[in-house]
Amino acid sequence: MPNLVRRALLSVSDKTGIVEFARELKERGIELLSTGGTAKLLTRHGVAVKEVAEHTGFPEIMGGRVKTLHPKIHGGLLGRRGVDEEVMRDHGIEPIDLLAVNLYPFAATVARADCSYDEAVENIDIGGPAMIRAAAKNHASVTVVVDPGDYRSLLDELAANQGSTREVMRQKLSAKAFAHTAQYDAMVSAYFAGVIGGGIPTFPDDLNLSFRKHFDLRYGENPHQQAAFYKDPRAIGASVTQANQIQGKELSYNNIADSDTALECVRQFAMPACVIVKHANPCGVALADTITDAYARAYRTDPTSAFGGIIAFNRELDAATASAILERQFVEVILAPAIAKDARTLLKSKDNIRVLEVGDMTKPVAQLLEYKSVAGGLLVQTRDDRVLSAQELRVVTKRQPSPAELDDLLFAWRIAKYVKSNAIVCVKDRTTLGIGAGQMSRVVSSKIAAMKAKDEGLSMESAAMASDAFFPFRDGLDAVAEFGIKSVIQPGGSMRDADVIAAADEHGIAMVFTGMRHFRH
Repeated sequence: MPNLVRRALLSVSDKTGIVEFARELKERGIELLSTGGTAKLLTRHGVAVKEVAEHTGFPEIMGGRVKTLHPKIHGGLLGRRGVDEEVMRDHGIEPIDLLAVNLYPFAATVARADCSYDEAVENIDIGGPAMIRAAAKNHASVTVVVDPGDYRSLLDELAANQGSTREVMRQKLSAKAFAHTAQYDAMVSAYFAGVIGGGIPTFPDDLNLSFRKHFDLRYGENPHQQAAFYKDPRAIGASVTQANQIQGKELSYNNIADSDTALECVRQFAMPACVIVKHANPCGVALADTITDAYARAYRTDPTSAFGGIIAFNRELDAATASAILERQFVEVILAPAIAKDARTLLKSKDNIRVLEVGDMTKPVAQLLEYKSVAGGLLVQTRDDRVLSAQELRVVTKRQPSPAELDDLLFAWRIAKYVKSNAIVCVKDRTTLGIGAGQMSRVVSSKIAAMKAKDEGLSMESAAMASDAFFPFRDGLDAVAEFGIKSVIQPGGSMRDADVIAAADEHGIAMVFTGMRHFRH
């Protein structure tokens, strides 16, 4: 049933729209209570408020740690209309009908590189969550709003119902309020878990996840599946989540997944680089002196698969590169740290292309966990962000790789990390020649990589090859030798390593072991 709003308490960290909201409440004759910075802001803008300390008769103490933790506040929020009036009168507790509170910016605070432990602790809100939960619990009598985006609809609700709110509105807002405090507690819990682990992600007995909906998607991986895109409020650094979409249709589920793969792959390289992804796998990757040349070489690997793909760069997208893309192919998404003004002008001719400006890729990315759902549960792991140096490789064959081969081997190894297993990546001169992905047999993946190179007229002679996991038998080396491969990088660790090494020596192949694998499922 409708609940008349006579008194409201406003105490917000995010002050977006609060002045306008308070002013309209005041115009409706609603008494306003407020605290600290919110009260000062409203007073400065000519909105009369009553300080909570005056309302309770008890001052803020302990540097503001204790200000709303008082029976006159919580009794006013929790008091049941028609049940608790007598006890409220006995103790001088006046009902609070509307609460507008949002919490200290804990995630933003701890994401700062210079945030100290003590500062993080001080940004743990106590009074705010207590008030929100009290009001949300008593939503039969109290309206609680935690999102500035809901101010307008709440004001419209009051206008349409003679200053009252309907139960359905209060229920909706209370559900959002509990989600707000749950998200906050999850962020605090995650921070302490990280501190206890010395910055290394830990796996607690109870995993509390905190993600906020970024936007709804038209559908999921397939049109009959529903989907939404959520963002981790703790995430920092260049990502699809943080990107600014310059133009184009809204991103789809598959666009987002493929864009993430392309971005994570391209950010590994210091030289100008281009990565083209199709159906979750890189289909062309290249390094060059300019991104225009890098794109041309990446595209040359597999023009057929590049059609309708995702293209990512680790440098600003210029007009020359944008023009080359438009001349050659249809593209779903283009990602780059920045998009030059003249490139934007060119891309407008194809306004359906989704263009994402992701920001500075050189900034460190937060070490976050990866999650994969299974029926009735969740798999959690750290990200596969290990980058090997040449000094960590172990040469196991008679022939040592040349400096140029070593460079190509490391290049191929970095790409293999983003190719679905079983992954085979063949390269030459920092350019992919053929990629075999997602096969049950490593030999078949090798044959697919060779077939793709052959289809595009690319020679595998003296090329380098990366395998994401070890070769269990020598037949893998025998197969790639037939294609012309002369250097191989792989984890090693098979029971038959000796046979595989012998095969490499027979074919004059230089082979190095990494001691680590890069499965990707």
